[in-house]
Amino acid sequence: MISPSPKPLINSGSPPIKESCFKRSLDPKMPSSVHTTPGTTTPGILDESNLPLGHRYWNTNLPESRWTEECPDFLLGQSQKIIGILSSREDEYKYLTWPESKALVNANRIDIFQRSPLELRRYLQYMFKLKQRYGSVLSFVQQERLHWKSISPSADPLFTNTDDYTILYNDWPYGIDRGITHLVVWTKFLLDDDPETGFLTTEHHNLIEDFVQGTFCTDDGISRENLIWFKNWKSLKSVHALEHFHVMLYRASPEFLKRITDDDRPTSATVTDP
Repeated sequence: MISPSPKPLINSGSPPIKESCFKRSLDPKMPSSVHTTPGTTTPGILDESNLPLGHRYWNTNLPESRWTEECPDFLLGQSQKIIGILSSREDEYKYLTWPESKALVNANRIDIFQRSPLELRRYLQYMFKLKQRYGSVLSFVQQERLHWKSISPSADPLFTNTDDYTILYNDWPYGIDRGITHLVVWTKFLLDDDPETGFLTTEHHNLIEDFVQGTFCTDDGISRENLIWFKNWKSLKSVHALEHFHVMLYRASPEFLKRITDDDRPTSATVTDP
């Protein structure tokens, strides 16, 4: 069943979303064949083993010296959307501009945000190894990123106790303009969704709006027009057990980012092997 189009989350005066913005992300450029997961025999879909090594999705964007006959474990069983992105060329990837990013959030089309082919490969490889080591993404985030011994919130009103939330970089940001900083606000308390719409209740939407304005729109921060935020739909969340929402800032100063994140550094900045 197709859900009705949700109302915009905020009104930031963004230009309408261009059709090309949707097409570029929803229909990533793929090779002439439609790919399938290695080992499957879906009728009408070409088996990757019949393709030259350089045309197999797991070898795309890698130097020939790193091509492999078999798909690495961390890329097995991926969706057609993921395989399509991995199959596209890194040098042809178009990063979303600030106006495009604002328009996606305003239209609640946050599902269109995606990583570039090589960044997606790095992300999938890292997540595969992370789950092997920690058992779950939740354990890693709580232990290594948030350093929270407990995820139980205080009894204080939401956003009034700094022990109840933490602002960090998104470890694996989307393919967006380099002038955009992608942060995540992690909270020990829940942010309520409307059971009928699946989106934030008006009360909690307003609480977040007040928080982001008071936190990021400061004298040393950015203007409201250079800020967007959104809370992922449940189907898009990579960490379900810990509440969080996303904040994107345009052209924020390094000094402000250092202060607001307590000198945090995204995990992706320390990983080099795709």
